Amino acid sequence: MKKQLKSSHPETRWDDLLKIKTNGRDDSNSDCCNYPYEPTPYTVLERLASSGYITKKNTLADYGCGKGRADFFLSYQTRCRSIGIEYDERIYERAIKNQETAISANRTTFLLKRAEEFPVGTAIDRFYFFNPFSVEILRKVMRRILESWYEHPRDMLLFFYYPSDEYISYLMTVDELTFADEISCEDLFEGKNRRERILIFTVA
Repeated sequence: MKKQLKSSHPETRWDDLLKIKTNGRDDSNSDCCNYPYEPTPYTVLERLASSGYITKKNTLADYGCGKGRADFFLSYQTRCRSIGIEYDERIYERAIKNQETAISANRTTFLLKRAEEFPVGTAIDRFYFFNPFSVEILRKVMRRILESWYEHPRDMLLFFYYPSDEYISYLMTVDELTFADEISCEDLFEGKNRRERILIFTVA
């Protein structure tokens, strides 16, 4: 269970501003491979958006997008294009419902598809993960990402928020990945939790 935010105000303020509803956790269809829906806190997304790593020239793939919070927010703040990938049909429908009212809807796309089956288009150069699934699925997803890179080499950045030890151990074994940076988010939450960070990897 994640630490409590120091303030819950941004959660409601941003949802209202973006004209979406993304709050709440949902584990009704989670299992050992696909983890519960829990939106990335807006304060974390604010920090990522202000990092300069995502701009209007980029296209972001959000794996396990849930109700679309990261897609709508990052598209609004950075003007990037985003593609949300979600396997749970009921939660996917919530993202589509949000798209009907979201102010950044024209820069977002949502797909009902398992992450490991998503073909990574050559326009996609940014990737976001908030522990959406097991390392076994991550391996398959990485295989598709790297296939796309070999097909069309380009500047690629992968963002991993709240990474598990299992994720980190695996990522460090992928020859094509290079650790690029870390965005600390520990100060945004009560207590000290080393997992409150975004690890950034580049494909090289």
